[in-house]
Amino acid sequence: MRSMNGKRPIIDTEASIAMATYITWLSEGMKMKMDAKRPCSPLNSERWAKNAKKFAAIQKKATHANYENGKKIFAAKCASCHGDHGQGMGTFPPLWGKDAQGHWLSYNTGAGMSKLNKGAAWVQSNMPLGQGGSLSDQEAADVMLYVDAQPRADFDLVKGLLPKSEMGYYNSKVLKEHHSVRSNFKQFGLDVDKIRGDKVIK
Repeated sequence: MRSMNGKRPIIDTEASIAMATYITWLSEGMKMKMDAKRPCSPLNSERWAKNAKKFAAIQKKATHANYENGKKIFAAKCASCHGDHGQGMGTFPPLWGKDAQGHWLSYNTGAGMSKLNKGAAWVQSNMPLGQGGSLSDQEAADVMLYVDAQPRADFDLVKGLLPKSEMGYYNSKVLKEHHSVRSNFKQFGLDVDKIRGDKVIK
């Protein structure tokens, strides 16, 4: 619903069973107990929390100059795989925008990557491909400030859920949630219009 900008599959269908099976296979040899506060693997849990907190502090100080620097970093270190306009290339995924038919190409504003601190933490650990850890804190923060300021689908949890009669059990007490590019930036005290140097963003 978030990273793939789709709908939650119906429980006990072939699709949901296949995904659970694949994740189980990927998790072979890993501890089965997950961190309830941070739903990621024990391998990344502490590192993720520490780095997300660090990047939150950096992003709260972001300016239009950081956005422009992020644009330069993207052109130099990301565009060769993800395209000059974030459209993706070959097997490398798109990072924002729409296709010729007007369908959103990338993760929506509810995905972890759309959060300025979480996206920066992941990028610093994993990107550029094969060079994880090569970006400084400020470089990782700036490039994700640029990427996440680009147009992408809003996240509306209600629209991602099928009717109760079809969906089956949904393991969350949260049934309403909405995010936009603007609200994601506001979370860090930032005005996305000022960051981009624009007056309008959709």
